[in-house]
Amino acid sequence: MRARLFGIVVFALTFSVVAACTVGGTQAGEKKPRKTSASYTLRQGERVTLGPGTTLTLERVNDSRCKQGAVCVWAGYISYSFVLAGPHGKRNFVLAENMPNAAPTATHDGLTFALEKLEPPEPAPLHGPVPDYRVSLRVSIAQPAKTTGPPTT
Repeated sequence: MRARLFGIVVFALTFSVVAACTVGGTQAGEKKPRKTSASYTLRQGERVTLGPGTTLTLERVNDSRCKQGAVCVWAGYISYSFVLAGPHGKRNFVLAENMPNAAPTATHDGLTFALEKLEPPEPAPLHGPVPDYRVSLRVSIAQPAKTTGPPTT
């Protein structure tokens, strides 16, 4: 009888230790920290789901950079046209690094979009095939601006 009771106690202790180790540092009743940003890589026409009822589509890539082997009067730029669809409707926006009236980041509907990487990084050869464009961007939950003092009037 004692051996059986001892076995039950050892099993209960072992189970308790294993359960405590799998909690992952959160206390009982606490929620895990919410993910506030993620990176995505898209090709033209691809769509990614950002959250319930919210999608981002890379609608178009516009590459006007001077092709390798060409003689150009300006360097050109590459831009990415996106469509953000969500509870607030559809919103079109453009991200680009060196394009007039565009920026590498944009904030819409509480989300900040920032260019991270583009492929191919260099313009295509003059008589080469159209590249398989891919763009990586980071999507973050926009943080509200912090105020350091009382509002001014």
